[in-house]
Amino acid sequence: MLQEVMTAPGVIEFREVPVPAPAKGEVLVRIMKIGVCGSDIHVYHGKHPFTKYPVTQGHEVSGEIAALGEGVTGLTVGQRVTIEPQVVCGECYPCRHGKYNLCEHLKVMGFQTTGTASRYFAVDQGKITPLPQDMSFDEGAMIEPAAVAVHAARRAGDLTGLKVAVIGAGPIGILVAQAVKALGAAQVMSTDVSDYRLALARECGADFTFNTREKDYGEALVEAFGPDKADVIYDCAGNDVTMDQAIQNARKGSRIILVAVFAAKATVDLAVLNDHELDLNTTMMYRHEDYLDAIRFVNEGKLRLRPLISGTFPFREYLKAYQYIDANREKTMKVLIDVQAE
Repeated sequence: MLQEVMTAPGVIEFREVPVPAPAKGEVLVRIMKIGVCGSDIHVYHGKHPFTKYPVTQGHEVSGEIAALGEGVTGLTVGQRVTIEPQVVCGECYPCRHGKYNLCEHLKVMGFQTTGTASRYFAVDQGKITPLPQDMSFDEGAMIEPAAVAVHAARRAGDLTGLKVAVIGAGPIGILVAQAVKALGAAQVMSTDVSDYRLALARECGADFTFNTREKDYGEALVEAFGPDKADVIYDCAGNDVTMDQAIQNARKGSRIILVAVFAAKATVDLAVLNDHELDLNTTMMYRHEDYLDAIRFVNEGKLRLRPLISGTFPFREYLKAYQYIDANREKTMKVLIDVQAE
């Protein structure tokens, strides 16, 4: 079978390797679609601090079961599935207490261990999540980032009836804006510096959108929600400017959730954070229940994924997908790889 390998930053090769036979407790998946995410782009540019080369990528994935290893139950050949890419130890304190997304020895397929960018992929049955048979493979490959958004949304606690602000209208920002409403938020405001992305946010259900190059963030909060402003602010952009917008303008005693990953050490005003008794929380990946809710929300029409798909490239054009993303940064949301296409 064909397997993708990034041998160095910006260099992708394809190798012919044997189709793996599923071992006891494993499932062989025929990989259909793979999503390219921001972390993959960091690997492509040689800027991911925890990835070494060569590496086979692919952690946002959909496929169908091709074969079952000995002892596998509850799954059937031909079933549509996605794969949860976390590789955890199961023994550290977080793992023992149900927070395996925080495993002290966490590895992620496509970064610290082999990813799914092959025509077939053998994986432990515990990492398989079934998809509805009528869900497209495109949507199935986007359940992973949708689960990121669901987990992030939950980090604020009960969202029922709340007014929520989301800074950043990239793929995760738009998914978070949808996830908070799926979990009961009354209204959502999205901000960005791109009118194109804000238009997508509106298409996906944002009640208010503001370009903060044109509108002061604090004024936007009041215009959207009134003098009490937002109950929760999510930072899905992750830089000093956006975190400062959140801290300086949050209602006293409210919550800020950092979703994005900072590229460098932050410089933020902790004095204001302290003086205003703001709760600053964070989020890391997802757990199985987030996958299940993401799938349910897509089925219920509460999470719209299709508007975020910017293009699809055949497997052998993996490199062109990265080049396309680099050349179309503002207007690229989610690019998919069709693994079975020549």
